[in-house]
Amino acid sequence: MTVDPHLAPHWDTSALVTIDMQRDFLSEAPHGIPGTTEVLPMVERLAGAFREAGRPVVHIVRLHAGEDVDRLRRTLIADGADFVRPGSPGRLLAPGVAPEVEFDDELLLRGAAQQIGPGEYVLFKPRWGAFYRTRLEELLVAHQVDTVVFAGCNLPNCPRASIVEAHERDFRVVLAADAVSQASDHGLREVAGLGTVLLSTGDVVTAVGTTADR
Repeated sequence: MTVDPHLAPHWDTSALVTIDMQRDFLSEAPHGIPGTTEVLPMVERLAGAFREAGRPVVHIVRLHAGEDVDRLRRTLIADGADFVRPGSPGRLLAPGVAPEVEFDDELLLRGAAQQIGPGEYVLFKPRWGAFYRTRLEELLVAHQVDTVVFAGCNLPNCPRASIVEAHERDFRVVLAADAVSQASDHGLREVAGLGTVLLSTGDVVTAVGTTADR
């Protein structure tokens, strides 16, 4: 497949960004997103490939603290819904996505990145988009990243918003289409229409693997 040179990924300056791959969002959780557990093996595979290639990995997460949540969820939270709350086990990354690590909630809620490994970070976002009121762009630029690969939870909401924000910042954008939950043909066409390159997990793993020895 021929890709427009202005859109084509630069794998040696790429980073993986996972979205909301937290235990409380897995399919079987009370407030989980259907299909999220099912894409977990692909997200794990992607994260492993980026680590092995020495490329950055950023895990974007939610923490429901107080009323600083989307308006869509404010009534739900006010009525006592308890998920991705600071200090709770459900806020942690799903097993296998990253090294087992306890979140520093205070650090994350201040907007700082928590480093959990070489070139690997957790970063809190307060709304749908991964760039909104976060230091994601700053972190990517510090690692000289110009290509962002997205995977994770619930394409119509947070991944799509994050994809739009990445394009607005002139990043080259890839979506691992089989590693994102709630993906539909229509939704994939929409993000492709923005200039997002749609690839399978296998294709991404192969491509980023070529950078490991550079």
